[in-house]
Amino acid sequence: MDMLRGNQIAEANLADWRKLAQGLHARYVVDDFGSGVRFVAAIGEAGDVLGHHPRVAIGKGYVDLELVTDDAIYRDDEDTEHVIEWVTQQDVDLARRITEIAADHKVEADPASVSEIELGLDTPRSATIGPVWAALLTGSAESQGRGTPGDEIRDATGRVPNLWFGEVDQGDPSGSRFHIEVYVAPEVAEPRIAAAVAAGGTIVDDSDAPSLTVIADQDGNKGVVCVDVTAATTG
Repeated sequence: MDMLRGNQIAEANLADWRKLAQGLHARYVVDDFGSGVRFVAAIGEAGDVLGHHPRVAIGKGYVDLELVTDDAIYRDDEDTEHVIEWVTQQDVDLARRITEIAADHKVEADPASVSEIELGLDTPRSATIGPVWAALLTGSAESQGRGTPGDEIRDATGRVPNLWFGEVDQGDPSGSRFHIEVYVAPEVAEPRIAAAVAAGGTIVDDSDAPSLTVIADQDGNKGVVCVDVTAATTG
């Protein structure tokens, strides 16, 4: 199934959901664990009908959901097909159905609270060092390049953050560098950045804002606030 571009996701107008990194994310506020379980059970039945299911986490007062297709088709500029993890129409269809189920269960969405963490490592040798990080993070070499046309490390269970590699010149004296990617809903990016600055952080690069804003702490460690503006609804 073909991946959906950002504008196609935006046009779906999924009010309860936000596109973060590769998937659609939602948080629903529940009264207690039991009501969360019943809500998830209803989602499971709907997923059985559609042949697709979300990733689920239940905590105190909330149910977190992620919708992503493991075998979405991406076509590059040369029209070569790649199998990747990304949003497809089946994710949009199930997202709409889950919104209906939430209304039936009188469960409210809290879309501004969703977030996703990924790791970034700038290196000129991703193909060489990738197997080491695949082994360390997931214990499996198969996680390198899983769901991506590149060397990224992605755990099939979703228990550890994805690790992606950024390009850097071989002769760069600063060597390889780690940083944290924090994906947030568009409406909370500005206050999240402001909070980091108020806590002592510094904006070191906002040339790609609001998509990417690089923040450094007092020791120079960097984090990036990421927003998928292409998939954001305008309503």
